[in-house]
Amino acid sequence: MKKASITEAKNHLSRLLEVVKSGTTILILDRNKPVARLEPVANDEETNSERIVHLIRQGLASAPKRSLDVQDFLNWKRPKLPNGGSAVQFLIEEREQGR
Repeated sequence: MKKASITEAKNHLSRLLEVVKSGTTILILDRNKPVARLEPVANDEETNSERIVHLIRQGLASAPKRSLDVQDFLNWKRPKLPNGGSAVQFLIEEREQGR
């Protein structure tokens, strides 16, 4: 990651944007403290799988442990809540039980 001071960013913004267009992220520093980041905007042509890979690499998502069996998922029995039951409370209990 390239670094630039606020002064450099102000004086050479066009040059820095050319660097960003090539895919490099630039960290903007104010007295050696990070205050902003210039980074490329995600391309509209980027596929969902490419976005997911990017999120995983950034540590913002994790890869699935196994592939989804769609038919199995569709066959799951949906829980019936008791009268006045809370879906949120049911979800919390389900997670606590490790289902």
